[in-house]
Amino acid sequence: MIGFYNYSVILTYVGLLSSVFGITQVFEGHDAIAFFCLVASGICDLFDGKIARSMKNRTDHEKVFGIQIDSLCDLVCFGVFPAVLGYHYHTIYPMRLIPSLMIVLAAVIRLGYFNVMEEERQRETAENRKEYEGLPVTSVCIVLPLLYIGRHNIPPHIFPYVFQGFLILISALFVAKIKVNKPSNKGLLIMFTLGLIIFFSYLKMNHII
Repeated sequence: MIGFYNYSVILTYVGLLSSVFGITQVFEGHDAIAFFCLVASGICDLFDGKIARSMKNRTDHEKVFGIQIDSLCDLVCFGVFPAVLGYHYHTIYPMRLIPSLMIVLAAVIRLGYFNVMEEERQRETAENRKEYEGLPVTSVCIVLPLLYIGRHNIPPHIFPYVFQGFLILISALFVAKIKVNKPSNKGLLIMFTLGLIIFFSYLKMNHII
């Protein structure tokens, strides 16, 4: 089979499958499960780079493949998946279509730009990246679940507009020329906490606990 198969890409694939499953749950009307899958994909993305860097004997082809496959999966997880979530919330047709188109387009541009700059950076240094240019696409797995958790504080007829407004804002920040520090262990803790909150809220909503 074509491709490269080693443990450095396993979490990347798990994150992708989590998002694809989450998209199916949006169509099934299981919002809590969908947002939980988004958080799970974010956790996978936070760790996959660390695992890849721990593999010291990777060839140049394996390194480039890792960069490409990571970005392709990120496009689905943090571009297409949020677009489906946004479109799912019913508002005036153009209002729910435009944010979905914007976040996918912005994610493509950002990830393509990142690939070019990351290949160049890896040729020049072996140091770990300390900051990003533009808002990382993985930010959606913190911002959007937080919105979902706080939806009870927003009138139900207003929440879809708020959610789609955030998609537009995030899209702009994806391609903004700003410096953003790389997520630390605090980011991981936040995502774990969000995942647990969403999971237990789903159990409570379905009278499982």
